[in-house]
Amino acid sequence: MDQVDWNAYAAVLFDLDGVVTPTAEVHMRAWSEMFNAFLSGESASVDGVADRSPYTDADYFAHVDGKPRYDGVRDFLVSRGIHLPEGSSDDPPSAVTVRGLGNRKNDAFNEVLERDGVTAYPGSVRLLDHLRDLGLPLGVVSSSANAPAVLDAAGLADRFETVVDGRVAGELGLPGKPAPDTFVHAAEVLGASVAKAVVLEDAVSGVRAGTAGGFGLVIGVDRGAGRTVLEDAGADLVVDDLADLVPDGAL
Repeated sequence: MDQVDWNAYAAVLFDLDGVVTPTAEVHMRAWSEMFNAFLSGESASVDGVADRSPYTDADYFAHVDGKPRYDGVRDFLVSRGIHLPEGSSDDPPSAVTVRGLGNRKNDAFNEVLERDGVTAYPGSVRLLDHLRDLGLPLGVVSSSANAPAVLDAAGLADRFETVVDGRVAGELGLPGKPAPDTFVHAAEVLGASVAKAVVLEDAVSGVRAGTAGGFGLVIGVDRGAGRTVLEDAGADLVVDDLADLVPDGAL
């Protein structure tokens, strides 16, 4: 167990995918299917020099993980030398634009979520239970526009006083991670200063956001990014499971 004095803080902010729920696996599958279909088909018509080798999990962690969906599409395409029109958020999934591909991925994610559901990590539920007993206000800060649906599917919607997801960020004009703005907004909603708020993140971009925002404690959750990578991004503490943050004898 890694010692954290939770009573020293006024709010705790959780990323969702990969921290509370294993939906990162669903996202990874949806991204892989979408990008590999694009690279093997439609990208053949893209002008210029492009790397069309298969999309891999390494691409996910380097270019997509933790970012707003359209940013992830754009950053991955740029890494392969592919430049598409930005398009509109209303583009159909069939559109060969940045936002069309983003919408295509979102459809794939929702299909998997509806079919398979999602169960929260047991260790994360243990920490949520402990923090509820302490009376700490909790929030979710997620780049995904699907955060409310995921929380409902996992039976955790009532655990969080605020959810700042991709839709909320868009409505408020807040830049996504690695910018700290969504975390800062969530702390403000919960009535906490950033110095008295904790950020829990599994993505490099999210850890960087917490660090850039000057949060009191930034905890990295290693679900595959790597302990050293998260520490180098600015994590004050890295754990493999959130149960490690529950004091011995609690619950």
